[in-house]
Amino acid sequence: MDSIEHKTLQLNGINMHVASKGQGPKTILFVHGFPELWYSWRHQILALSDLGYRCIAPDLRGFGDTDAPEGVEKYTSLHVVGDLVALLDAVAPGEQVFVVGHDWGAYVAWHLSLYRPDKVKALVALSVAYLPRNPLGKPVDLMRHVYGPDYYFCRFQETGVIEAELAEVGTKRVIEGFLSHRSPAPLFLPKGKLFGDAPTQLPEWITEEELNYYVTKYEKTGFTGGLNYYRVVNLNWELNAAWTGSPVIVPAKFIVGELDTVYNSLGAKQYVNSPAFKKAVPQLEEVVAMEGVAHWIQQEKAEEVTNHIHDFFHKF
Repeated sequence: MDSIEHKTLQLNGINMHVASKGQGPKTILFVHGFPELWYSWRHQILALSDLGYRCIAPDLRGFGDTDAPEGVEKYTSLHVVGDLVALLDAVAPGEQVFVVGHDWGAYVAWHLSLYRPDKVKALVALSVAYLPRNPLGKPVDLMRHVYGPDYYFCRFQETGVIEAELAEVGTKRVIEGFLSHRSPAPLFLPKGKLFGDAPTQLPEWITEEELNYYVTKYEKTGFTGGLNYYRVVNLNWELNAAWTGSPVIVPAKFIVGELDTVYNSLGAKQYVNSPAFKKAVPQLEEVVAMEGVAHWIQQEKAEEVTNHIHDFFHKF
């Protein structure tokens, strides 16, 4: 880990923390989710840089050591993709790069590929598939209709409310609760019972030292920056009206754990395995569902995911 370099760059009006390793001629941009950081890519950065790739992994706006602008409206897909475009212009000018995204990072990576396919050579998305904009209704309204107000996505909507509840639970318990979640069922977070009453057991794929890295950063920043990504989804729906019906045209591979709650909610599994996904992503080359694996796929099965990424990117 000491071989990974860290810099802070002024980009798109914010200070962005960027971790990087490798001097290869091909660049991979890694985009993390919630509640993660650049650190969730530590295994892939080390392994793929040894295979000749230049690996770049920022903390997204609102996370870790990157600035967290005030105001929910500062976290739209246009803002976050704008940050990544500015980053690529700074560190890989004129280059088409490989992109890997997980969770919210996958959502952002799909939208980077939608808005600026000229920047993306190929994409590997983990856990979250590209879902075309539905012109008939806003996403959070649909989720609330299907699963009710205790569905995690709905619980995150009102600024300050869930933050207060998470503060009562404690940062370490919150991180443990999220990372230990393995049920394929939809995730509900009832008030007063955010992670149930049973003690959590740290997953075997993460050490206490690794967990503490996340805890230390989130104790410093709080969770608001990351939660704002959930809060702008309906606003993103409005802002993305011009892209209604537009496919993602870059070569892509999708990898998901069969136990992933996202994969098993809101009809995602049926969609991913239907012709509709291929229609939305015409150059989708492969869908991989990893048996016995849950949401935190690139950490739980680090070597297998790294191999999947390399097997796809080395074609280009």
